[in-house]
Amino acid sequence: MQIGFIGLGLMGCPMALHLARAGHRLHLWARRPVSLEPFKDVDAHAHLSAAEVAKHAEIVITMVADGPDVAQVCLGEGGLAEGAKAGSGLVIVDMSTIAPAVARDVGARLAAKGIEFLDAPVSGGEVGAKAATLTIMVGGNAAVFEKVKPLFEKMGKSTTLIGDCGAGQVAKACNQILTGVGVAAVAEAFNFARKSGVDPARVREALLGGFAYSKILENHGQRMLDRNFKPGFKAWMHQKDCSTPWSAAAWAKRIRSPC
Repeated sequence: MQIGFIGLGLMGCPMALHLARAGHRLHLWARRPVSLEPFKDVDAHAHLSAAEVAKHAEIVITMVADGPDVAQVCLGEGGLAEGAKAGSGLVIVDMSTIAPAVARDVGARLAAKGIEFLDAPVSGGEVGAKAATLTIMVGGNAAVFEKVKPLFEKMGKSTTLIGDCGAGQVAKACNQILTGVGVAAVAEAFNFARKSGVDPARVREALLGGFAYSKILENHGQRMLDRNFKPGFKAWMHQKDCSTPWSAAAWAKRIRSPC
């Protein structure tokens, strides 16, 4: 297939490479030329704008930072909607993490232009993106989901259609609440152990065998003990995910680009 991909950062880059290695041709646009360097040895063509990507792709995946970025790429000047050919059947799949109200708004405005839209945020971080083991939560039309599902399966190990447009972002918000609280809880527990004169590594070993077991305790807990704070996901983005305004009215005040 002819696949567009915009947002070639820590996670977007390996996700796009998985699609290329599966035999799909990529159409790319990036603000920074350095983002395109990993694609020199795969079947990929760089374009000068998002609109140009839309002219050549059947499905376009976006993986950007926040709601205003999604709106700009999809609906702003030089965006995907501007380049979409009438009757082309273009599908846009946003795999960023944004507010549900934003996803619904963007989806409705694209639908008015004859463009299908799925919101499909992911969980798994950079490690999951590189290993193609992401968990993908999708909102949108079931038939469109089935069309895109083979691509999801090249990037993740678990893909679930949650419901209508915006439902994927609701599921991701639930994920961020649980994981954010989990990381904080493990850090607090280890701090308590240390201040009580007890080895937190031994505490972790004991807790892994009981009801307190979690992936957070297993993975992040070991990283805390090792003092390994190399980011697999940026803390400011998790904070953004847990504090994004959810209402359509709040979103309307934030949007940067007239569409």
